[in-house]
Amino acid sequence: MIVVSNASPIIGLAVVGHLDLLRHLYGKVVIPPAVFREISVTGAGQPGAQEVRSSHWIETRRVTDESQCVSLGMELGRGEAEAIILALELKADLLLMDERRGRMAASRLGLKFIGLVGVLLEAKHSGLLPAVKPVLDDLMERAGFRISGQLYHRVLQAAGE
Repeated sequence: MIVVSNASPIIGLAVVGHLDLLRHLYGKVVIPPAVFREISVTGAGQPGAQEVRSSHWIETRRVTDESQCVSLGMELGRGEAEAIILALELKADLLLMDERRGRMAASRLGLKFIGLVGVLLEAKHSGLLPAVKPVLDDLMERAGFRISGQLYHRVLQAAGE
């Protein structure tokens, strides 16, 4: 399975100490250079920075078609644009992305994607997480993760909590 990630799912999971969920769910996660820089260079010393630099299961791969990144970068940040184009180039099975505009672009381009909440639900259904609620609450409190009250309740319902 080929999984490409943007920065926010990696950072969010690292903040709450659950970055390994990605490794357990997907084996390997591929990120583009802009995401690597955002997490490891700009975010040096922050959660996820060291893991991205040293984890064998997080692989950095360059985008081949730079012109597509520039074009998509007009509506998105560089990390989102590179992640989407890399997912297209690798024919990824899944793109991990939380940003609304990025998800809209990914959808328009026919990519399958989930966000951090989807990862937590997959982890719960796979038996890797005993409960979603404490992790979701921790994300909201410590990582500044925002989710509407309505979606929060739907997620907990989907998790059987």
